Amino acid sequence: MVTAVKIFLIRNTLAIIASPSTLSLVNFHSALTSCPTATMAAELVGGALLSAFLQVAFDKLASPQLFDFFRGRKLDEKLLGNLNIMLHSINALADDAELKQFRDPHVKAWLFAVKEAVFDAEDLLGEIDYELTKCQVEAQSEPQTITYKVSNFFNATFSSFNKKIESGLKEVLDKLEYLARQKGALGLKESTYSSVGSGSNVSQKLPSTSLVVESVIYGRDADKEIIINWLTSETDILNQPSILSIVGMGGLGKTTLAQHVYNDPKMDNAKFDCKAWVCVSDHFDVLTVTKTILEAITNEKDDSRNLEMVHNKLKQKLSGKKFLLVLDDIWNERRDKWEAVQTPLSYGAPGSRILVTTRDEKVASIMQSKVHRLKQLSEDECWKVFEKHSSKDDNLELKDELKEIGKRIVEKCKGLPLALKTIGCLLRTKSSISDWQSILESGIWDLQKEDSEIIPALFLSYHYLPSHLKRCFAYCVLFSKDYSL
Repeated sequence: MVTAVKIFLIRNTLAIIASPSTLSLVNFHSALTSCPTATMAAELVGGALLSAFLQVAFDKLASPQLFDFFRGRKLDEKLLGNLNIMLHSINALADDAELKQFRDPHVKAWLFAVKEAVFDAEDLLGEIDYELTKCQVEAQSEPQTITYKVSNFFNATFSSFNKKIESGLKEVLDKLEYLARQKGALGLKESTYSSVGSGSNVSQKLPSTSLVVESVIYGRDADKEIIINWLTSETDILNQPSILSIVGMGGLGKTTLAQHVYNDPKMDNAKFDCKAWVCVSDHFDVLTVTKTILEAITNEKDDSRNLEMVHNKLKQKLSGKKFLLVLDDIWNERRDKWEAVQTPLSYGAPGSRILVTTRDEKVASIMQSKVHRLKQLSEDECWKVFEKHSSKDDNLELKDELKEIGKRIVEKCKGLPLALKTIGCLLRTKSSISDWQSILESGIWDLQKEDSEIIPALFLSYHYLPSHLKRCFAYCVLFSKDYSL
């Protein structure tokens, strides 16, 4: 099934990647994958992409060539009409099903079964499209007209193929009709809102860099001051660079805080000989991480494939030098791996510092680092973040009627800057009270951690994406974090 999903998504999404409208997905793509990648891929690809899959079938059913094929072969055109009607009936249930799947395993199984049937329909339509293209290419190599050549080819060889297509569509229709009848037993409600072709233009975590994205960071002045004071202090551990880990759950703004610290003018007082920023992420390969550190220090590409060579090069670059190294987003829990990476770093001069961001305090323990725990934002700071991202045209004053709803939405974000930013960007595209009220009352907010690892605000933003961007996102989450295309 996983292979089938990959093939389906790759086949139908490559064209979307190049679309200008896809650019609105970039920030959202980065935000969503602050959640565990494996969980995101499993939950979204496994259950929350029905509307995206349906759009592929709708696109193919709208093709004039498809109807020409049925007329030319004297097949039952009603099959196409019935399939179109049945898919729209299923689509009307999609939104409700996608929201309920995390709490009701029967709904999740229903979504899976529907998607299997849609796969079958899309495969049949794809076979027709392939054969039509093949016939047209072959016909162009002959002096006869395309119409004459294609017609003769169909008559000579396609009788069994036609039967396969017709019987396959009837089988798919039977499956879909059966699944549609289950809506009452599952408590699924039809929605006037259609996921297909709708949604707002909101936007695997993209690799982080040291450049500051947000010019203003709310509610972190005290944290920033503590970290800068530690980095610029004269306290040292003999023959080892001092390490400080910023620890906190996903969405708290650990990377943003580290970026602001890294670029603060006060850091110049520490007189570091060299500074480097490395995004590590969940794949902690000793050679890869060490080589990435070397490249960040030297600003040069290194093609070494031998750890001994990379260790010696890094040792030479750091020996006797006071350095600052930021290791962003570390997940490694194996002490031996960290010790292998740390070995050449120990040759730095006294006063060298390593700043780490991680969600796991166990990671900090393995690295024998000091810990700075990042907390949720205060109520006032939460509102500032939300207001900045939800207000249009840099006008930070929301209308009174929206402000009351907005404050209740902010409470549901539970002090997470990422959630506040993401839901704020979503609401920036919606100006009606009913839209804001609908998001406030969404059942997604009530998802418990055991139901889904995805931050509710992020899932809401995904839910309101246009279907073609959902398909784009589905394709992207098949790759590991920081994967280089």
